[in-house]
Amino acid sequence: MSSRANPGTFTLGDRIVNRMGYGAMQLAGPGVFGPPRDRKAAVAVLRAAVEAGVNHIDTSDFYGPHVTNQIIREALHPYAHDLVIVTKVGALRGEDASWRPAQSAADLTRAVHDNLRNLGLDHLEVVNLRLMGDVHAPKESSLAEPFSALASLREQGLIRHLGLSNATAAQVAEAQTIAPVVCVQNHYNLVHRDDNGLIDALAAQGIAYVPFFPLGGFSPIQSDALSRIADDIERTPLQVALAWLLARSPNLLLIPGTSNPLHLAENLLAATLELSADIQARLDAIAAP
Repeated sequence: MSSRANPGTFTLGDRIVNRMGYGAMQLAGPGVFGPPRDRKAAVAVLRAAVEAGVNHIDTSDFYGPHVTNQIIREALHPYAHDLVIVTKVGALRGEDASWRPAQSAADLTRAVHDNLRNLGLDHLEVVNLRLMGDVHAPKESSLAEPFSALASLREQGLIRHLGLSNATAAQVAEAQTIAPVVCVQNHYNLVHRDDNGLIDALAAQGIAYVPFFPLGGFSPIQSDALSRIADDIERTPLQVALAWLLARSPNLLLIPGTSNPLHLAENLLAATLELSADIQARLDAIAAP
């Protein structure tokens, strides 16, 4: 595992993106439901991210629902030629803000068209099939039916590339028998490393791995050891956690999300943080058995 002060780029599908991207989930209201408290601020954060060099934005039309994609369109359309917007399908929101599976061919077709309409696009660059599993953990089951439905939409030209979210290694392999997989988006961070083997296997195939909840998500990373390391190098704990991810493997693409412009700037600064061998070893040890 090597450290790098400049995380560089990686190929996502057939597009080259900067490894530090942006996740748009927090642009919706509380609980990722309804409108944000301050829509103008949400628009400003998106514009600031792109101005700072972010060219990979992760989103979904079930954030809100519809709200986040509509804000992205308001803030950034017409889109810069190098901007890659990645969305996901496979769920919908109930009126009670619940997250419900929506994986039939009809559900997925409707979701793709919702994304196209709300983002103002005639095709989607990358669409991840979000498997529901055990909420934020994958669960073995066949994905042949829903992934085949997305593969059909890809053949129609509505989608250029396909990926998976919340998937096991076996599900990735099954999907690859149906259509190419350009990225996998799973739960992974400094203290949650179940996917170490999958990351390395994908790297060998040139496939991007996109950790969701890189900073812990709804339960932010709390670690005394991480805090001490951050104090020692005069950075924030979350900057250090992001820098560790960038050093983990060159195929990791980060999408930390925020609705706060100051937090955005702090997150992006993690890309400039070079970890010494000693600091790297101390971080590696945090989640060691």
